[in-house]
Amino acid sequence: MPSREDILAFVADNPGRAGKREIARHFGIIGGARIHLKKMLKDLTDDGLMEKRNKRMIRPGDLPPVFVANLIARDKDGELIATPVDWDEEAGTPPKILVLTGKTKATQPGLGDRALVRLTEAEGSPEADHVARVIRVLEKRQGAILGILRKRDGSRPHYLEPIDRKQRELDIDPRELKDAEDGDLVSVQVTRSGRYGHPVASVVERFGSMNSEKAVSEIALQSHGIPHVFPAAVEAQAESAKPVEKLGKREDWRQVPLITIDPPDAKDHDDAVFAEADDDPANEGGYICYVAIADVAYYVTPGSPMDREANLRGNSVYFPDRVIPMLPERISNQLCSLREKEDKPALGVRMIFDKTGRKTGHSFHRVLMRSAAKLSYLQAQKAIGGTTDEKTETLLDGVLKPLWGAYEVLKKGREAREPLELDLPERKIKLKPDGTVDHVYVPERLDAHKLIEEFMIQANVAAAETLERKKTPLLYRIHDASTPEKLESLKDFLSTLNIKLPSSGGLRPSSFNGILAKVKDTPQANLVNEVVLRSQAQAEYAPQNIGHFGLNLRRYAHFTSPIRRYADLIVHRGLISALGLGNDGLPEGIETKLEAIGAEISAAERRAMLAERDTIDRLIALWMSDQIGATFQGRIAGVVKSGMFVRLSDSGADGFVPASTIGLDYYRYDEGSHALIGDKTGETYQLGDQVEVRLVEAAPFAGALTFELQSHGTIAGKRIRKAAPKVRRGPPKGGRGKTSPKKQGRRRSS
Repeated sequence: MPSREDILAFVADNPGRAGKREIARHFGIIGGARIHLKKMLKDLTDDGLMEKRNKRMIRPGDLPPVFVANLIARDKDGELIATPVDWDEEAGTPPKILVLTGKTKATQPGLGDRALVRLTEAEGSPEADHVARVIRVLEKRQGAILGILRKRDGSRPHYLEPIDRKQRELDIDPRELKDAEDGDLVSVQVTRSGRYGHPVASVVERFGSMNSEKAVSEIALQSHGIPHVFPAAVEAQAESAKPVEKLGKREDWRQVPLITIDPPDAKDHDDAVFAEADDDPANEGGYICYVAIADVAYYVTPGSPMDREANLRGNSVYFPDRVIPMLPERISNQLCSLREKEDKPALGVRMIFDKTGRKTGHSFHRVLMRSAAKLSYLQAQKAIGGTTDEKTETLLDGVLKPLWGAYEVLKKGREAREPLELDLPERKIKLKPDGTVDHVYVPERLDAHKLIEEFMIQANVAAAETLERKKTPLLYRIHDASTPEKLESLKDFLSTLNIKLPSSGGLRPSSFNGILAKVKDTPQANLVNEVVLRSQAQAEYAPQNIGHFGLNLRRYAHFTSPIRRYADLIVHRGLISALGLGNDGLPEGIETKLEAIGAEISAAERRAMLAERDTIDRLIALWMSDQIGATFQGRIAGVVKSGMFVRLSDSGADGFVPASTIGLDYYRYDEGSHALIGDKTGETYQLGDQVEVRLVEAAPFAGALTFELQSHGTIAGKRIRKAAPKVRRGPPKGGRGKTSPKKQGRRRSS
């Protein structure tokens, strides 16, 4: 048997390529010795010396063989240097990668671009940790600069205050203002040099007042490099597309009373559902469930301009009052959308469930359907609750009640499966007609939401099972188990609440559910849900299946949203090829590209999530900027050396309290208890504590709020009701100083 050091050395030399099989082959391990190898690999993983990713072993902090990178600089020889887009900050500083370009335009990026790269063993550079070769340029750097137009006194020209603080202010040519006014968000292009060589810029586009949602979301688009203008070739292809008017070789599902259930303001409808009790005597109490999904593959063919643009975008991006679609609106909102009372092409799945919620069979069909009705979640829920309207009155007995009957059966199967049951209310922003924030709220989660979610999960499982059975290439939606480091951190946190984390050897989603059940309906419930979420791995797309830990499913793929997710379109094409449903299925050679496509769209998904979150943070900071000095109730949502993060109870807004402003003592950070503890008084501020804060600063550009504590902490677990005696501020003699507020950084995402 090789030593632990031998195995670690082999994994280090083969990052992302060394699985158990490869290790056994390299060291000549056969027969019963494989059992000992499996134990050694588990011990190395438990000790934090290795991680398992997609059935491959890597060292913590190692890069996968294929990943998305930002090209950030050039070395002394002029070669491009990049850093990975997806990098865990806990692993330390992102590694520098020397990027080798290719001969074609698609493999020749420039500084500021984003590219898909593959690690190589080529000779490196003293300034880089790794070497990688470009597979494809994903995004070219935008030449326009985003900022706020500011007016100077007198006759001096306007200037641009850039959103990116690393950029310098720019004078604006007074002849090129494009009707922009003082305080507007604009994009500009440097056009010439002025006196003394200072650059002068022209306004390219005016987005309006910084207080509007459009302006704030524009900042997110620019700062995250999200493509949002369709090329002319893409628009032309979309406009030339013709609707499906004849049945042809499709099955006729127009008599099946499928309905769509979506948010009230939804414009694109991916999915429609119907259910009926199974009349087979052998399946008493069972149900037949139908799910019809928009047939995007009919309109978006492999290699076409729309296909290439959809691959680049990866998914649609959703802002409070604006959507950046993956596909042009003529496709997403018109031809593909399953509109009420209109004939539409779809890919349907018919699933049979027994009375316990176990799926006993399914089949896929390429169909022509006709949505019987478009309902909102609340509208459907009210009808089931006894309050019908003109539309739901006619649907109640024949459509809605059977759907809820099927949902009750599916719930039994879900409960037996025991997926991870996190309860994290989602903040929503209600906007005024002018695009400014009206209020922040948390929408109620209805059974109607859960019904659609469970129908979609089952359809996704059916798609993965069919493609796997047919040995057709596909992108799985995978979710790995938590790393030992994250589990150890969670264990430390739970210990402060006197909750024990079960042994990491056999952790299942139900193990986490037991923890969540203990804190349900307690003040710590939201906090524990968030910390458990942070301990989980990030879901992603990959052609190698490792299962979906959170849903507790052995195989899972995304099939139900091809209008807004490129992964689903690939699965649709796979089903068309595997089942002989047309000639517009998977292109030849796709299996060699799936790993790269999976990495690409996984990065696009994370990019969209960051942009959506940043927009909400900026809008809330704008909304609260006129409430400076007001006090609020909240809870401590995070503790670091330099202070603590507080989440407000009424709006869910997050802000930071610098440790230097607490004022009664010198507070040291205790990592194990997630608390700041006063040296002299023992006064403690701990994760989850309820506090009162005063808003002292709002920075809309950064989406950041700064608070000042108005309430006291606890001593020996008891709340201080009157001010503790003031002591010398600052560190005790010989102690360490506080971290500079400038280094406190942005709050960490869950």
